[in-house]
Amino acid sequence: MSPSLSELLVEYDTALAFTESLHRGLTDDEILWRPVPESSAIGWHLGHQAAVAHYMVRNLTAAEPPIDHRLDAVMDSATEERQRGDLPGVEQILEYRSSVAERVRYRVSMIDEGRVGAPVQLRRIAETMLTAIVNHEYQHSKWIGEVRHEQHGHALPDAPTSDRLELVEGYLMVG
Repeated sequence: MSPSLSELLVEYDTALAFTESLHRGLTDDEILWRPVPESSAIGWHLGHQAAVAHYMVRNLTAAEPPIDHRLDAVMDSATEERQRGDLPGVEQILEYRSSVAERVRYRVSMIDEGRVGAPVQLRRIAETMLTAIVNHEYQHSKWIGEVRHEQHGHALPDAPTSDRLELVEGYLMVG
């Protein structure tokens, strides 16, 4: 049986908390560090996770305006790494993540409560969307963890546990 939207929101919060544990204790320099111009900093991955989540919510379930046009452009994987330029400060990236998480929770809760047009159709879309958002969060958390440990020498936090999580080719995923 597929998880409910409220159960998927718990998985979303678990994934966000895991990502937070991966960047907690890192300096701003470590978060913004890029080994070469053709690579992405931890900070970019943090922003990218949020940008994709908000793209999905606003394009699949609600016509919401962007939260930050500049961050959207920088954090879009279609923008070549060399073209991403300097990232904004870590505090701004984390505020962006927080704003996006609030929007995801709000919109999914509205759908879960049936307070939308076409509630059955949107529920199905939201189930798939939220599963993809969680899995995308873990996809980029793997890279963040590798850089945290291998490049910056910080220990890794314990991986999250859930009956819904499985390891697929080294990536945590909602099964």
